[in-house]
Amino acid sequence: MSLWFALFLGVMSAGIAAAQGMSDPTRPPGGLADSAEAVGSGGPVLQSVMLSPSRKVAVISGEMVVLGGRYGSSRLVRLSETEAVLKNGADVTVLRLHPQVVKRAAGSGAGKSVTKTTK
Repeated sequence: MSLWFALFLGVMSAGIAAAQGMSDPTRPPGGLADSAEAVGSGGPVLQSVMLSPSRKVAVISGEMVVLGGRYGSSRLVRLSETEAVLKNGADVTVLRLHPQVVKRAAGSGAGKSVTKTTK
């Protein structure tokens, strides 16, 4: 009986050891996880955008803001799939959903690519 128990423990230990080497598949790639650190620095962070024909909502630093609604002293004046625009008097703040993503233009020119970095 103790031989079976020892064999069982050996198999279970091997499975646990193999699982420890795996990465979390739900973790955001590269620098995309860094946007959470910006919240701690005091700046607003666009976390989610929900668009439907009847409702347009942005989640900014954990707060749901409808289009035309207020976030602090700023008003949400424009909302797209990837960005939100806050306006406070003459000050305009553009929040991007994935600020580290690099966009490249699609084209037939071999070797010619236009790179646009969004900040």
